[in-house]
Amino acid sequence: QVQLVESGGGWVQAGGSLRLSCAASGRTRSTEPMAWFRQGPGKEREFVAAISGSDSITSYGDSVKGRFTISRDNAKNTVYLQMNALKPEDTAVYYCAADPRYRTLPPGPTVAEGYGSWGQGTQVTVSS
Repeated sequence: QVQLVESGGGWVQAGGSLRLSCAASGRTRSTEPMAWFRQGPGKEREFVAAISGSDSITSYGDSVKGRFTISRDNAKNTVYLQMNALKPEDTAVYYCAADPRYRTLPPGPTVAEGYGSWGQGTQVTVSS
């Protein structure tokens, strides 16, 4: 299993930006997809973004499309999530996911059940 540690969360005003990082250690495969999910209080875990390993093909949830950007630096074993134009509804714990359980077309799984390794999460709070 891959160990994942998220960082970069915090508190921002609506319209602000944050950049999340996810550092991977242990067994890593740069050719495999990685993803970001989020979960607000009392809500289901929601897909945010995914990125493939080789060609960096990306996919985004409808609620963040056009505002968030996922990227990765395979040399540093790190995936990023740049979040711009943040809204109060973006408030959630953000989780990094890796180790896909099955093969899909790029960029990779877009459901939580599709990944086997998870970070501890980092809190993002956006004020009105």
